[in-house]
Parts: sequence; structure tokens; C-alpha cells
Amino acid sequence: MKRVYVVGTYDTKGEELAYLAGLIRAQGLAVAQIDVGTKAPAAGVDVTATEVAACHPRGAPAALGQTDRGTAVAAMGEAFARFLSARSDVAAVVGLGGGGGTSIVTAGMRALPYGVPKLMVSTLASGDVSPYVDVSDIAFMPSVTDMAGLNGLSRVILHNAAQAIAGMARNPANVGEGKPSLGLTMFGVTTTCVMAVVDRLKADYDCMVFHATGTGGRTMEKLADSGLLTGVIDITTTEVCDLLFGGVLPATEDRFGAIARTRLPYVGSVGALDMVNFWAPETVPPRFRDRNLYKHNPNVTLMRTTAEECRQIGEWIGRKLNGCDGEVRFLIPEKGVSALDIEGGAFFDPVADAALFEAIEQTVQQTERRRIIRLPLHINDPEFAKAAVAAFLSISNR
Repeated sequence: MKRVYVVGTYDTKGEELAYLAGLIRAQGLAVAQIDVGTKAPAAGVDVTATEVAACHPRGAPAALGQTDRGTAVAAMGEAFARFLSARSDVAAVVGLGGGGGTSIVTAGMRALPYGVPKLMVSTLASGDVSPYVDVSDIAFMPSVTDMAGLNGLSRVILHNAAQAIAGMARNPANVGEGKPSLGLTMFGVTTTCVMAVVDRLKADYDCMVFHATGTGGRTMEKLADSGLLTGVIDITTTEVCDLLFGGVLPATEDRFGAIARTRLPYVGSVGALDMVNFWAPETVPPRFRDRNLYKHNPNVTLMRTTAEECRQIGEWIGRKLNGCDGEVRFLIPEKGVSALDIEGGAFFDPVADAALFEAIEQTVQQTERRRIIRLPLHINDPEFAKAAVAAFLSISNR
């Protein structure tokens, strides 16, 4: 039976959590009360903090009985993520907490697949919650008052939270229903290509386009790891530039990792590998001030990658592709990799492009399943989009 998990530090927020659990039960839903406190054990819960902490790779002592609170909170967050990942009865998760509780509960929420309802009632919700949400679909609700006992306002907030999570749990979304889902990456300078690809495939695929801003690529790959994608057309791999050279929209070292793990049909390219992203011009590091810089808008400054940087980018991508044993087609547009990298454009640099293309070709170990395809086209040429679609269709049913 699916249950709504009501999670928090019952050693310090037990009254509020029990009240929230009661409101959800009153909606006719089954509830599981989960304690993730790191201090004195709490009564009246369905799963104790000791049971959760036991899921830590080093066992319960890693999270319980620690003298350093930060260490205990981090360890309990890891334990809770492992605990939730192993459960099959989660209808929804609602958490309640301050700083420590929010950190622990959201660590577990982030481990759940997209679509599982996740609501965090937090004292931090009116600030920057990006470290807690990351690339997940956690919803935050401000607690307004601190969680230090029930009062007239906190009862209203918890009532609304109970109604919200009950509605989500009672009427779950049908994730993955309909056409098979396809992940695509896009930047403004590759929009022409990606939208042409979408136009050719949207009749048969649910095309999910991700802005290649670091979080976009990670979100796409999390969907792949979650089994919610049937293939990837990764035209815009620009996040690698920022990872390697200090830009503000970086990938992580796990870029392409989901492709390797899932062996999904994959078509990739070198979209926007001609640029590293910084914010406003004054934020560009001093060592780059004399480089070829382009003011994309008042808040975004682009830096052209050099031939040597392109060589490093190509080698990095090539090594990652060598770990992908599914069907891989990586397309190289010989006439330019972005809207700026075109004859007469601000970033047109055939020497840098050649270094990139050669590094990829020399690094990738080509096989029958892993192929590099050169095309005498610009990345935004209609024929390039057509070639990307053809490459994907040729491997999508194997």
C-alpha cells in the first residue's frame, strides 16, 4: 500500500509533524511517520532515526551520536536518501524543518524519481533554496513562523501543506504516458538546429528540450537515469567548456555518465563548444580580460575558446564517449558549431574548430556502435538537423 511519508526531526519538531500527519490521515490517506533526527530518539513514529541511520554505508553511528552537528546532518541526509531509494511504498513525501531538517529531508527527496510528489515546509523557503532543490522537482512552502510549537499561523500553514500533498498523492500524474520521451539540449546559438530536429520528430516523440546551462544537462541525464527517456539528441554540449575553464554554467564530471549507464540511443554534437559563459563583463576573471569576448546581453558575457582549449575539450568528450557502449553517433559540423561561429561571425575560428574536431576523432575509439560522422555543414544548416534525425532514427530501434 502506498503511503504519504511525513518526515522530519521528531526529536525537535515532533508536535508539528504529528499534527501534519493527522491532517493527512483525515484526508483518508495512509501515512508513515519517519524520524530523521540526530539526537534523542522520538516516540510515536513508524520508522525510527536509528532505522534510517542504519542505511548509511558506515552504519547508524555515522549519523547518530556525533558531536559535530554538521557531520551528523550530512550523514543522516545520505542515509535518508539511501533509505528512500529502497522503498516501494512512497506515494508522496512531505517534510518539515529548519536548516538541518531541510538539508536532511531534501537529500532524500532528491533521490526519488521525477513525478513522485515532494513538498518541503521550511523556514528557509523564502530564500535561495537552489542547493536543496538542485535538479529535482521539490516544491517548497514557507513555514512563515519558526517551527517551535504549534500556533495559530503554523496550524494554517500545515493545514495547507496537508491539503496540497494529499491532493498530489490522491491524483498522481501518469509519468511517461503517451509518446516515448526524447531528451535534447539547446542553447540560443543552436536553437535553429534543435528546433528543426524537434519539428521532424515531434509527431512520434515527446521532445523534452533542456537549456544547456549546467542544470539543464544534469536534469536531462537524471531523467535518463530514471528510465524516463528513450533516447538523447545532445546537440549542445557547451556545458563542458564551463566545467573545464571556469565558466558559470558548468556540467559536472558525470556529464555523459547517464548515457554510459543506460546505453540509451545517443546522437551528440559539438554545439556551442566555441564559448565559455560568464556573467556581466566585470565578472570575467582578470586572466581572461584580453580574450575574444562577446556581450550576449547585459548579464551574460561569452568567451571564445582557443585552439588549445578546444583540444582539451575534444579529448575530454572523447574519453567520456569511450565509456558509452550503447549506440552512439557523434556529428561534427565542419563549417561551425554555433550561430557565432560562422564566416563573418564574432567567434569564427576554423583553426580552433579543427583542433576540436581532430581531438575528438583521435580520442574516440570508433566501433560499429560508436561512430564519429563529419558533415560539410554548419550546425544550424537545415541539412545538419536532417542528418541528426536520420542518425537517431537509424539507431533508435536497434
